[in-house]
Amino acid sequence: MTEFRAAAIKPTVSLDDLNKLDIRVGTIQSIDDVAGSKKLLRLTVSFGDHTRSILAGMKGEREDSSEIVGRQGIFLINLEPKKMAGELSEGMLLDIGYADGITPVLALPEEPVPDGTRVG
Repeated sequence: MTEFRAAAIKPTVSLDDLNKLDIRVGTIQSIDDVAGSKKLLRLTVSFGDHTRSILAGMKGEREDSSEIVGRQGIFLINLEPKKMAGELSEGMLLDIGYADGITPVLALPEEPVPDGTRVG
C-alpha cells in the first residue's frame, strides 16, 4: 500500500467567496445508470422542498451502488447545471478521497438532519 501524502493547501479564499457556495444536505432517493457512460450514475436527491437529478462519476466505486439509497449526503446545489452523457446534472455530490486518488466515501452529517439543511 502506498503511503498517503496530503496535498498542498490551496490559496486562501475570502469568506464572501465561501458564502457564494450553496452546500446542503440531501437524501439520495434513487440511483440509476446513465446510458452510454462507463462512470456516471444518476442520483435523484431530495432537498426537502424540491428534488434534483445529480450525476456522479461513481460507477464501480462500490460493489452495490444501491447501498447508498436512503442515505444523506452533502451536495453543492448552486453549481451551474452541466450536461454530461446527454443528461443534465443539477448539482455536485461532495465526497471524500476522489481528489487524492483514494476510493471515495460519502461526506455525511453526523446525525440525520432535515433535507435542505445548509452546510456552514
